[in-house]
Amino acid sequence: MTSLTFALIAGVVTFALSLALPVVVKPILVRLGIMDVPNDRSSHIKPVLRGLGLAVLIAMAIGYLVALVAPGGMIEYDSAALALSLVAGAAICSGLLGLGEDLKGVSVTVRSVLLLAIALGVGLGLVWYGGAAWWLVIYAVLFVSGYINVANFMDGLNGISGFHGVIAGLAFAATGVLADIVWLVPAGLILAAGFGGFLPWNLTKPGAFLGDVGSYLLGGATAATSLFALVSGAPILATIGPMIIYFGDVAVTLVKRVRAGHKWDEPHKEHVYQRLNQLGLSHVQASGITALFSLAGALLGLASFFVAPIWWLLLLAGGLALVVIYVAMPRLLEKSRAR
Repeated sequence: MTSLTFALIAGVVTFALSLALPVVVKPILVRLGIMDVPNDRSSHIKPVLRGLGLAVLIAMAIGYLVALVAPGGMIEYDSAALALSLVAGAAICSGLLGLGEDLKGVSVTVRSVLLLAIALGVGLGLVWYGGAAWWLVIYAVLFVSGYINVANFMDGLNGISGFHGVIAGLAFAATGVLADIVWLVPAGLILAAGFGGFLPWNLTKPGAFLGDVGSYLLGGATAATSLFALVSGAPILATIGPMIIYFGDVAVTLVKRVRAGHKWDEPHKEHVYQRLNQLGLSHVQASGITALFSLAGALLGLASFFVAPIWWLLLLAGGLALVVIYVAMPRLLEKSRAR
């Protein structure tokens, strides 16, 4: 069997486990009393079970293992096995940090130190794997720790994180096929399958949330996969395309809050996706809009495979235009209703 076949097998295993494991995980979370109680940041009005991202974490960990050690899998490709192992390590460590937040809470200082440690590990891994320049370590520390926080900030509506994981994962898998990066295909499929299997639990009543374990896992896996894809030779636009809307939403919201004199880290409901929900769109509708813009960003990134690098500036401009339009969506929706 080919490496692509084993990538598909790893994806199927991950999806099946992510879909099935909540049957086991939910009763444990109930006994532990891990509930998401509505606060100033919440877009729901009733306490909801959280921490179901633990099921996704276990499913993805097993999926990575299958992709690595199965005969004919990544174990037969030394550098590919190293890359996938380092991505898996970053994803799992990120999820475990989030699990600590869900179970007992972690102080801001400890959480910050551990986030930076995970991000530094990714940066050093890039040097080990691809001989990356040392300045990239600094970039990786900022990029990985930043995106874990971004994914956590954006995990506020049913469906939004699940959709994002599926879109980012499939975009990375497509990048792996187009760039012939053998480890990136299973990495992307495992990411997409893990969060795809969670969606039915999130979107059907009574519902359940990923919790910090899931949002940290999403941020860590996506950021690490993006960086290792870049060092492996993927076009930069393809590696960041699925992430631009999340980055744009958080960046614009935080800048607006700081300019208004608010503390950036205080609980709030001012993100674009939250404002869309406040204007009357359902969770799925608001999450779907964010997902569609992320999908468009991912497709623009993948388009860089089919045009000369001189046209990448046009694709980059298109990505920035997507962010501008997305940020303006609440205002556009208000105007359309006022007519």
